[in-house]
Amino acid sequence: MTQTTQVDRAAIEAKVAEIEEALRGDVERTKPPLIATGIVVSLLVLAVAYFFGRRVGTKRSAIVEVKRI
Repeated sequence: MTQTTQVDRAAIEAKVAEIEEALRGDVERTKPPLIATGIVVSLLVLAVAYFFGRRVGTKRSAIVEVKRI
């Protein structure tokens, strides 16, 4: 015959608290590099958009000469 053990509420709460603590440590450890990476990526996207906007603006803009008579 196999033995079965009773799982009570306290055991489940203890296990959930243990898992939550482990995950919280992982999140706190990886948060600063993710924030820094996000800032760098957003700055690169802004720089690329700026330079492509300047390029398109110079291709589409007409050169107007004003002469005095």
